[in-house]
Amino acid sequence: MTLTRRAMLTTAAAAVPLLPPRARADAPVLRLGVLVDMSGPYRDDTGMTSVACVRQAVQEFTAGRGLRVEVLAADHQNKPDIGVAIARQWFDRDGVDAVVDVPTSSVALAVNTVCRDKNKVMLNSGAATTDLTGAQCSPNTVHWTYDTWMLAKSTGGAMVKQGGDSWFFITADYVFGKQLQRDTGRFVEQAGGRVLGSAIYPFPGTTDFSSFLIQAQASGAKVLGLANSGADTLNCIKQAREFGLMRQMRVAAMLMYNSNVHALGLETAQGLLLTESFYWNLNDRTRAFMDRIRPKVANQWPNMVQAGDYAVTLHYLKAVADLGVAAAKADGAAAVARMKAMPTDDDCFGQGKIREDGRTLHPSYLFQAKSPAESSGPWDGLKLVATTPADEAFRPMQDGGCKLVKG
Repeated sequence: MTLTRRAMLTTAAAAVPLLPPRARADAPVLRLGVLVDMSGPYRDDTGMTSVACVRQAVQEFTAGRGLRVEVLAADHQNKPDIGVAIARQWFDRDGVDAVVDVPTSSVALAVNTVCRDKNKVMLNSGAATTDLTGAQCSPNTVHWTYDTWMLAKSTGGAMVKQGGDSWFFITADYVFGKQLQRDTGRFVEQAGGRVLGSAIYPFPGTTDFSSFLIQAQASGAKVLGLANSGADTLNCIKQAREFGLMRQMRVAAMLMYNSNVHALGLETAQGLLLTESFYWNLNDRTRAFMDRIRPKVANQWPNMVQAGDYAVTLHYLKAVADLGVAAAKADGAAAVARMKAMPTDDDCFGQGKIREDGRTLHPSYLFQAKSPAESSGPWDGLKLVATTPADEAFRPMQDGGCKLVKG
């Protein structure tokens, strides 16, 4: 297919090299392509802050090293065909070695296939589908940050424990939304709760959720589960407040970030439960990262996806340096194998590891949105409620059906 003018201009404008002073002119160039939503419902959740976080990792790692790295970026517009076209162009024409982020599960699964076929690297942070480490796992893919199983266990499990034992879902009509509803529903039912119904809406393009909220209200469920993200989640919450629905039902925002809490405002968001694997004010290391990145993202502080872009890029660069740039460029699967062989450690997620199926393990955190009185500033939106250890936060590897798993 032909790339849209917007996607091509975005790619060209972002193709700025980051060359350390000591890099030889004839040294091989490592190229990273950041593939995100820059214009749709996930533009704030990924977008240019994701690009800034990738650049931050490159800048930090290449300082004082003879490693030449270029970063490109493009808008996939939440369309698998556009995502595939950009990835193929990057690989075939532009010499890109690894694709980073790729939010929207349908796009991620399509690009995952291209990376495997071309023997390039996929460093996924933004997509939530567990298929990336299950039925469609690949030796060329690392899945950082989060997935639907993790969200369902942490947020869904917490709601049931608090008495939310009957649910109605509003669900985005694509892979992510359906998997998130499925996984959350399973945890609800295992805990003795019930799913009373669901309303599936067209994605992308829906802005009026009134008819779905009326269905939820009529169901008699105690919990409204939002199996969506980004602008869709914000619109659902705002409209639920306007309809008075939140006086009758608790809202479980199954994928929500501190940046979304900031956008909503604490007057609206207070009390909501959400799960992230990164929060800027979690500990000394996350605050140190925030001090470094803040000048570059003044209006959109990183959420877990954007922090994941930083972390997975940093770990990839460590593996490339260990393997050798030429070898890493020649064999994407070998680069990913080296990533799996090395323990992970960064300021955003701390210490961890990457399993055989490509799943990165680190703790997940259940947060509650603060009230206005509890907050010390505009981005101080969350308080920690519970921590799930790394070895419990994600689906057991033997349950995923990944063909890379031995035994």
